[in-house]
Amino acid sequence: MTVLSVDEFDEHLARTAGRLTRELHHARPVIYWTDLLVSSVVGYTGLFLAMAAIPPWGRLGAGVLAVFALYRGVSFIHELTHLKANAVPGFWWGWNALIGVPLLLPSFTYEGVHSLHHVPSRYGTARDPEYLPLAHMRPAFLVLFLFASALAPLALLLRFAVLAPLSWVWPGLRRIVVERASSLIIETGFRRPPPEGRRKWEWWGLEIACSLWAWTFIALVFEGVVPLGAFGIFLAVTSAVAVLNQVRTLVAHLWENDGSPMSVTEQFLDSVNVPPPGVMASLWAPVGLRYHALHHLLPGLPYHALGEAHRRLLEVMPPTAPYARASHTGLFVLLRRLFVGASVSGSRERSPRVTGM
Repeated sequence: MTVLSVDEFDEHLARTAGRLTRELHHARPVIYWTDLLVSSVVGYTGLFLAMAAIPPWGRLGAGVLAVFALYRGVSFIHELTHLKANAVPGFWWGWNALIGVPLLLPSFTYEGVHSLHHVPSRYGTARDPEYLPLAHMRPAFLVLFLFASALAPLALLLRFAVLAPLSWVWPGLRRIVVERASSLIIETGFRRPPPEGRRKWEWWGLEIACSLWAWTFIALVFEGVVPLGAFGIFLAVTSAVAVLNQVRTLVAHLWENDGSPMSVTEQFLDSVNVPPPGVMASLWAPVGLRYHALHHLLPGLPYHALGEAHRRLLEVMPPTAPYARASHTGLFVLLRRLFVGASVSGSRERSPRVTGM
């Protein structure tokens, strides 16, 4: 393999990465399905045990297990947006049935939105729905940004149990719900256009299914079938999943751009890889999210191929090349960098919102 010089890196980064990983772009359905099914079974089993009448220490352990397993299952929404049609047959339906509808996170909240984050001319600008200059904001905002996500389960319940049915008969509300309450984003100025074509009917089907499930769950609580204590545990577990995802979001990028257009290399270096040998990243950045910088370079690469792609690129890149600078050692190092930088340069605050991956 040809070793690229540092000077050649900017011009040939994406092309070289594509050449080295050409045969890795085939998604392996058995990996996707096995991973999703195991995550779902473990997650819901842990959730059921946490909600059941067992000793407190058992509930706590089951709850922690549920948080990490369900978070892994939820993280596949990121893969759904990048998978080619029929690459993993039935996976869109399976994910929505196992994760999307039960947790009130249907795939339409990410599909058609996350792809904008990967448009080079949008990344890091005001037109990017998944970017804020967090490194230039005050630490207090970062804390608010983090803990606001704990309200996500209640917000989703309100969205599908109340706002969705009302919007079906109230056109003015419908426009607001579609534009401002149907996307997993952090840029609050983003206004989503209404869905069209096949996506429109998928949206309607998933929204109706989520609304029916939301009302069923509320009815079960009111009838006493699901005790209030168990309902509280359900909210606690799902809130913890949302907070964990928000923590990962804080370190998915360096968030240092000021809104100006960025080159491919600048976008890559503003994103974060947390490769092995550290093992904790597999918990807080599952399903390939620990290779977020590499994902921005090769967004169509299946999550199970990212580790091998990273290894190949490290082999051909000199240690001084920019590629290695996208790798960081761990969560707490990245959080410290963000908060220290924010304490120095933070100047403006913006309202936080539930984030995308």
